[in-house]
Formats: sequence, structure tokens, C-alpha cells
Amino acid sequence: MFRRASLRVVALLAFSVLLPACGVDTPPPKRSTSTPTAASTPDNAPLQTTTVPRTPPPAVAAQSAIVIDPLSGRVLFAKNADTQRQIASTQKLVTALVVMDSGSLSDPVTITPEDTQCEPTKLNLKAGETYTRGDLLRVLIVKSANDVARALARDVGGSQEGFAQLMNQKAASLGMRNSHFVNPNGLPNAAQYSTARDISIAARSAWRIQTIRSMTSLKATSFQYNDGRVKTLENTNKLLKRVPYCDGLKTGTTDLAGRCLVSSGTLNGRSAIVVVLKSTTPNVWDDSEKLLRWALERPAAS
Repeated sequence: MFRRASLRVVALLAFSVLLPACGVDTPPPKRSTSTPTAASTPDNAPLQTTTVPRTPPPAVAAQSAIVIDPLSGRVLFAKNADTQRQIASTQKLVTALVVMDSGSLSDPVTITPEDTQCEPTKLNLKAGETYTRGDLLRVLIVKSANDVARALARDVGGSQEGFAQLMNQKAASLGMRNSHFVNPNGLPNAAQYSTARDISIAARSAWRIQTIRSMTSLKATSFQYNDGRVKTLENTNKLLKRVPYCDGLKTGTTDLAGRCLVSSGTLNGRSAIVVVLKSTTPNVWDDSEKLLRWALERPAAS
């Protein structure tokens, strides 16, 4: 009897294995319908399009724009989001991410003559001065000083070219598929480009790092030079004063890139990141404010 039962089990197992091969349909696994959370969507997870909110998005003058939810990664609005273009100093968000990856922000950085060789926005650092990475990173984000970007790049990457390689590696690891960087500051270069979608991915990663986020939210900061002078620096992001719940992130402007802004905000438990590229003054502020208010002040989508 034991042998007969064993043979029956073996036959049943063999039949179950043969079912798919014989063309018998098996039900597919059920897909989760839960909303993705920050924990389930890593920084390099692709941004996923969702249903457009109830109210239509406002018209914007910017040539490229995108609005995302930084927690879920959902895209709420996009306009020419994959068009490659110059993005000016908004790419300093990638610079900041690479610096954060490099080690302690308390490490000293000694300024070299090479660091000072840039225009137009500078903190006028002098060769031989020494500052911490953290102090330099803070003023890089708030004031967008290009000599600070060069100093951090040389310190972390060994050279401007070496740092650009780290930027491209970081971008690739985040899933930024349409970007290429050759300098840390966003000054014009024909070989350098990104897209609104890609920079939103970098912005999402930066937004989720509390150290960077605390810096981007500063309306102003002070910087003390080695000789004791203290300079107050106003944040270049005017949206911090125009929208009470705005908390970052980065401005950028060159003749080729136009006026660019990556802004973020949190209101009533919801957050949004807005990227506006190739806009003009004052449209860059109006475009960004309209999109941020549309994303966060609208009725919650069903």
C-alpha cells in the first residue's frame, strides 16, 4: 500500500510539471496596487508617469519643464522633458551629490591658483586659503560660486576632468540616460548637456539627502574668509521668498541655457520638485511658482 501511494504522488507531481507545457493556462501573479513609497523607490528607480491631476497644468513659457513627486517618483507634468540642452548651474546638484559621496564634509580644502580661474560668479577665494568641504558646499548651493565648484572638483576628483568623470558615473548610476558633464559648474560647453527629466532625477536624489536639502532651503548664509571677513550671501533662488513652502533647490543661468530653476516644496503632507529649463526673466520665477502651486495646492488626485 505504501508503494502504491508513493507512485500516486510521483504521478501527480509529474502531471503538475507538464501542465504548462501542455498549454494549460495558469493565473498570472497579482500586481500590487499600493502606492510606491520612498523606501520602495530608490534614487535610481525610473520615474513613472501617473494620471494627470484633476486641474489642467498652467501654461509655461519655459522650453522644457517637468514636475515630479519626489517620494514616489511619479511624473505629474512634462513638457519637452527629454530634449537635450544646456542646464547651467542646475547641474551643481550633481556636483553636490558627488561631493557627498566623497567622504567627510569636515575635510579641509586648500585653494590653489587653478581654482580661481573662472568667471563670472565667484566668491573670490585666494590661493592658500583653507576651508572645509561642508562650508564650500553650502556656499556653492546658496550662491552658486564657480570658483568654489572648481575647488571642490579638484579636491574630490584630482582635476576638473577627473571630477567630470565622477559626475558622469554618478549620473549613470541614478539612471540619467541623456546627460553628459565636462565641468562642475555648468559653464557653457558644446559637449555638455542634460534634460529636464534627468535633472529631476538628480534633484530627487539631492532632495532626499537631508544635508543637501537643509542647504538648499537657506534664504541666506554667511561665509567667513580666512582673514576674518564675514560675507552674507543671499540665495539666488527667489522662489524661497515668493512661496512660503518652497525649500530649494538650485538656480542656473547662461546665455545658451537661458534662465533655469529647480525648485521644491512640501505642503500638507505632499511634496513636489519642479524643473524649468530655457526660460527667461521673469518667466523662470512665474513658471516655477505656477507649477509648484499647481502640484501642491490642487485637490489631491483620486
